[in-house]
Amino acid sequence: MFAAERRQLILEMVRANGAVSLRELARVVQTSEVTVRRDVRALEAEGLLDRRHGGAVLPGGFTRESGFPQKSHLATAEKTAIADLAANFVEEGEAIVVGAGTTTQELARRLARVPGLTVVTNSLLVAQALAHANRVEVVMTGGTLRGSNYALVGSGAEQSLHGLRVSRAFLSGAGLTAERGLSTSNMLSASVDRALVQAAAEVVVLADHTKLGTDTMFQTVPTDLITRLVTDEPPAHDDRAATELQALADQGVQIAVAGGQGGSAGSGAGGPGGDAVPARQQRRDVPVPGPRRQVPGGGGGLRSTTMLGDQGPGAERARVADMRRR
Repeated sequence: MFAAERRQLILEMVRANGAVSLRELARVVQTSEVTVRRDVRALEAEGLLDRRHGGAVLPGGFTRESGFPQKSHLATAEKTAIADLAANFVEEGEAIVVGAGTTTQELARRLARVPGLTVVTNSLLVAQALAHANRVEVVMTGGTLRGSNYALVGSGAEQSLHGLRVSRAFLSGAGLTAERGLSTSNMLSASVDRALVQAAAEVVVLADHTKLGTDTMFQTVPTDLITRLVTDEPPAHDDRAATELQALADQGVQIAVAGGQGGSAGSGAGGPGGDAVPARQQRRDVPVPGPRRQVPGGGGGLRSTTMLGDQGPGAERARVADMRRR
């Protein structure tokens, strides 16, 4: 494929999806990520798209939000690996909140197998994934339906979360930086996510490597309130993502990394010196002393509010190591 043909195809993919990772672009145009990165730079110089580390977005992507149909096709292998790993941090009989997003939807599909679980959510997609799980209780917030991501937002959603106490919140977003924390492109979604955070004793962020270092308009969770980040292994050449991971770890965020290159089935046993853990269970944790935050008032009546702390279910299967600087 000639360079002009590649760039036209890249441009069409970005226009169709709003944002596409370099890995996905390279797979579709059947070339290396190095070549794709060069093509993306050329298209950015022409003003046809904007670069984000690990991917490309439509011009003005700082304020633009892709709809669910576009997001659902982005970084699917990475989201699957992240959801597989994040499910290990949920215990039987717990009460948790799960925010809206395509990655949290993947997590919900795995939570259907956890007995005695109570899930509070503002996401129709999360609720749908758990609708037929007969051992899981689903509690939905009120609010106004936001059709682009099938989430309930507004004052009704926020008020329904007042007085709620659960063990942890699982949230996703449009960007994550060590300086500003988790952020999103929509004000209403950000406001509900902040209310979800206030209900939880600790916060687990689910974000693939393409979101690391990306900053969007509305902050949802400042870095000092993030207990743990569950992400995928950044590509070897992605220095920005690796630097951002290190910066987050330096600020006390525990980093759990799904198996190498997205943790897809059949990938190797992973990082240097890592144990032979199945690809979708592999992780590296950076622990912090004690719980990240305490919520006054204790359990609030919604089943178990056990703190995860430095050890989660299955932690004995993982090797605890410091994140290496790249």
